[in-house]
Amino acid sequence: PVGGIVPLCREAARRGIGGVLLFGVPAAKDPLGSGAYADDGVVPSAVRAVKRGVPGLVVVTDVCLCAYTDHGHCGVARRGPSSRGYRIDNDATLELLARTAVAHARAGADMVAPSDMMDGRVGAIRAALDGSGFSDVAIMSYAAKYASALYAPFRDAAGSAPAFGDRRSYQMDPTNAAEALREAAADVGEGADIVMVKPAFGYGDVIRAIRDALRVPVAAYSVSGEYAMVKAAAARGWIDERSVAMELLAGAHRAGAGIIVTYWAMEAAGWLAAEERGEGSGAAGRSRRT
Repeated sequence: PVGGIVPLCREAARRGIGGVLLFGVPAAKDPLGSGAYADDGVVPSAVRAVKRGVPGLVVVTDVCLCAYTDHGHCGVARRGPSSRGYRIDNDATLELLARTAVAHARAGADMVAPSDMMDGRVGAIRAALDGSGFSDVAIMSYAAKYASALYAPFRDAAGSAPAFGDRRSYQMDPTNAAEALREAAADVGEGADIVMVKPAFGYGDVIRAIRDALRVPVAAYSVSGEYAMVKAAAARGWIDERSVAMELLAGAHRAGAGIIVTYWAMEAAGWLAAEERGEGSGAAGRSRRT
């Protein structure tokens, strides 16, 4: 199931892309998302394949349970009396996330990226990695992950939409910027090496605020809905995809993102290479110079 990833990663490396972020979709799901932390699971298998086939490429792995649970939530879900009819068991989830991170590190991951938004998960993962002999494996935390409507295309592809309720009890309110600073600072205090803001394009103020407040690299994740909207508008001839995409990516970088995770990575690398050859101009060229 992971055979096609090596040629894709080899092409990414050839185009000058420094790293990849791997997500997994298992063949089977269960209430506790056991496929996430199985040593023979889809992500550890993919990591081993990429490390064998493209040894110089940085491999980052998404650490979460949502794609592996049959209910689609990012943590252990408990039915019971609450305003929502269920609750997410934060502490029970931490153990499973830590096991997932160790499984990925054991397979050869250079960095793990917890995206679940459970309280304390960076500290739990750092302790587990260090205790298992993986102190050199870095953590890129989804520190400010908002409960956005822009994740829908990814959730559809991964089959990870919640079967009941929503994720607003653990992801952030899109109107709240102050919480992002608190979450990012807490994650750095627990051992995060990089903090991420997700989504990217509507959150430049959050990226800048975190970049100014903390002495760690800041990443921005350009999510599936942002990508899909530009693709759809370009397909109708309403906009020029290259110009719009590079303008948006440059905006995230200008806001303070030193790392951008994007579905445009392969295309953007090609556009920038074309600009270097003098075959393009405008936002693509300006992005190269920022």
